[in-house]
Order: sequence, then C-alpha cells, then structure tokens
Amino acid sequence: MNSAILDPEVQQFISDNLKSDITKLILKGSPFDGISIQELANQIVAKQKSTCKLATWFSTENIYYPAKISIEQTSSEITADYKSKIVSGESIIDITGGFGVDCYYFSNQFKEVTHCEINDSLSTIVKHNYQQLKKDNIATFSGDGLQYLKNTTNNFDCIYIDPSRRNDIKGKVFLLKDCLPNVPENIDFIFSKTNQILLKNSPILDISSAINELKYVKEIHVIAIQNEVKEVLFLLEKDYKNEIQIKTINFLKIDFQKFNFNLHEEVFSNYSEPLTYLYEPNAAILKSGGFHQISRQLNLFKLHQHSHLYTSENLIDFPGRVFKIENIISYDKKKISKLLSENKANITTRNFPKTVTQIRKETKIKDGGNSFLFFTTNIENKLICIFCRKNKV
Repeated sequence: MNSAILDPEVQQFISDNLKSDITKLILKGSPFDGISIQELANQIVAKQKSTCKLATWFSTENIYYPAKISIEQTSSEITADYKSKIVSGESIIDITGGFGVDCYYFSNQFKEVTHCEINDSLSTIVKHNYQQLKKDNIATFSGDGLQYLKNTTNNFDCIYIDPSRRNDIKGKVFLLKDCLPNVPENIDFIFSKTNQILLKNSPILDISSAINELKYVKEIHVIAIQNEVKEVLFLLEKDYKNEIQIKTINFLKIDFQKFNFNLHEEVFSNYSEPLTYLYEPNAAILKSGGFHQISRQLNLFKLHQHSHLYTSENLIDFPGRVFKIENIISYDKKKISKLLSENKANITTRNFPKTVTQIRKETKIKDGGNSFLFFTTNIENKLICIFCRKNKV
C-alpha cells in the first residue's frame, strides 16, 4: 500500500480522471514522484468499478482501492446487505475476507466481526478503509483464515466462507472440494467452532452437487440483480436434519421479486397450450430449479415439462417477465417473418432445437422493437412460435 496515494492532491487527480481515457492517461506518465502511472491507473479503474456496486466506498473520502480483480470478485453492497440479515448472533468471522464488503455489512448486525485475509497487502488496505468508513467493531487478521480458526480458542456464532473457485492446478473449478479452502474436507472442524456456517457459492456451481458435498444444509438463497444470478448462499446449521428451504430473490431497480419453496416437496405441474398470458420466471428461480413449485403455488399451467414457460387465462402478479399473447403458430420461418409488423423482434428460446442466432439467420429478423417471440415446444412436442407483447400492468 503506497500511502502517497492518499495525499489530497493525488486523490483529487484520481477523482478528476474517472472519465478519462486510461490508455491515453498511461502514455502521459505519472505527474507525482513516488507514484507510478500504473498505480494511479489502478486506483482510477477500481474506483470506476465501484461507482454503483460499492457506492458507500465510492462516496467516502480517502478510500484506497486494491487491484481491480478484487473489486470485480467482491460482493456488491446489495448482496452483502442481504446476506447480513439471514444470520444472527453476537460474533461472526469471515475466513476469506477479500475487500471486506461482507464484513462491513455483518458489522451492522453483529457486535464483533473478524476479517481474515491471506493477502497481506489487501488486508492492510481493508484495515485502512474500515477506519475511513468509521467501523470500529471489525478486527482484521492478515493470514490464512482456516489456520486462524485452528489457532484461536474462540468460538463464533457464525462462520462465513467465500471459497476461491480458482485452483492453481485445475483452473476454474465446479465442485466445492476443489475450491480453496476445501469446505467439505474441513466441515467437521469448522462446526467445532460454530453452530452456523454461511457459505457463498458462484452461480456456476451446481446446487445439487453442493448439497451432496455438505452437511446440515438448512437454507439455500439464490440472489439475482437485474435478472442476473450473482450468488448462491448455503446456510448450514449444526445437526439440522429437516427440509431444505430454497429462497430466491431478484433485485430490480426499485423493487424486488421473491419466491420460496421446500426443496424436496413432491409437486407436479398442470400443462396447457398457451392461453392469454405467458410467464417467464426470473433468473433466480430458473437457477433454483423450482419449475413445478412455481406452477403449483401460483396456479399456472406449464407449456411443456422442459420448456419452463407458464401460461394462464387471467393475469397474475409474477416473479419474472409477463407477456400478453397475440398469436401462436407452428415453427415456419417464412410465416413468422410475414406476421411481424416490422422486421424486428426480441427472441427467446426455451426447449427449442435452434439457437437465437440460428433463428435470426434463417428469418432475417433483427434484434429490438416491441415484439417478443418465444420459440419453444408445446405439450404435443411440436415446435411453436408465440408472438407476444410485454405486459405493462
């Protein structure tokens, strides 16, 4: 950490160049002794990336930014705030601290927070930033978080873990046992230090595989922002043996959509041809696998076992996109083009043998406009195209 970057003149330079062309800026070189242009460029780029994702850090003076990859990999404030409210107690430790956004929000709910970060430079930065953010109930430790647990005599009300999904040997990995730290291998030890574990997973990890690798899973939270899944959280409680609850949330610009269900409840969908309205679940629900549960809870018909599109005669409040159906035809590329009032449409495929790119190439339909075309398979296993308008209610 180069403390010269915190000089008022340097901080002003960083703020003044947030919209500058970084390539051109680098070519000019650094205007400050003891600070390289690469260091300045990193501060500018990292702060730019924090504008919306980390608005509290962005708006606070004298924040020191780490390498931009740390900003890219950290939780957003939205997801950090959400996860801080699903656990409780007096003390919590984050053994994979990173840039410290999660601990910042945990400190609003817990009296004592411990932040462990194996990267000494990043740990120093986080400690400095907590001082700027006026957080005095977070202790920082530079070193291996798992080793810290082994050395301490303290127990915690909750242990939070965000394993690295990159392995030096295997590259990007898809199983918890291949992540660092290896939670499945150490789970009995971790539970000797707490009764509650909150585990953050990447959306690329399979939920069923993770359940099979873990113990005592109580809740699974699937978090999406603007219909993009950002995190999958596993809440583990020591000796828990009851039903696993799935909780999904999709944060929109001014609102959010929630849908919850029990993982192993035995439910079945009713099926129908497309009726008056078409429903497409948000990304969090699609990731959760609650395809029959949403049909049953909301009294909707499914178009096909594998299509994951739903329909009804009457309009309902739905956690996803809602469309008014205008026409339904068998898949015929010539007819589809003729039925469009303009040669533009938003195209989605669900359980369809061709990609959006292939369909656009065959039909010559451009992207955009007010029409929405859903290419899918119906209950009679026939390929169809559903012409829709987005419902404005």
